[in-house]
Amino acid sequence: MAKSKTAVEAEVKAVEKKAAKVVLKYLRISPRKVRAVLDAIRHKPVHKASAILKTLNKKAAGFADKALKSAVANAKVLGMDEGRLVVADVRADGGPVFKRFMSRSMGRADRLLKRTTHLSLSVSEGARSFAEATPEEKPGKEKVTATSTAKKKAPAKSKKSAASAK
Repeated sequence: MAKSKTAVEAEVKAVEKKAAKVVLKYLRISPRKVRAVLDAIRHKPVHKASAILKTLNKKAAGFADKALKSAVANAKVLGMDEGRLVVADVRADGGPVFKRFMSRSMGRADRLLKRTTHLSLSVSEGARSFAEATPEEKPGKEKVTATSTAKKKAPAKSKKSAASAK
């Protein structure tokens, strides 16, 4: 059964003595759009967060995946166990805003705000390992070998295909 958010948050805070941090600054995307993506990976194990980001069809997912890979690399340098890493904290703060104007009818102008984002991500070690089991370690699944596939019989020919072969 899946853990509740509070249980995962408590687990992260209990072991949060060491953390690997990354900050991507001046991203040309609105913080609001980035926050929608970051909510999907907050407090998730790193391998699950990476899989989620690869499936999302959003520009912000590419930025978040880049930051996550960098944070994992930083964690390796700090000597942390990669299998236990959890996305501890992730934020999208507003950066500087580019102000532009768009001309409108009757001599007016509307202001355009082109927002930028500072993305902060930190990973820390969880209390347990989240590493995925290899196929031979998973219970109930047996390996496919050459002998097991060779034992299968070829499908029987139907009467129509036998008649057309003559």
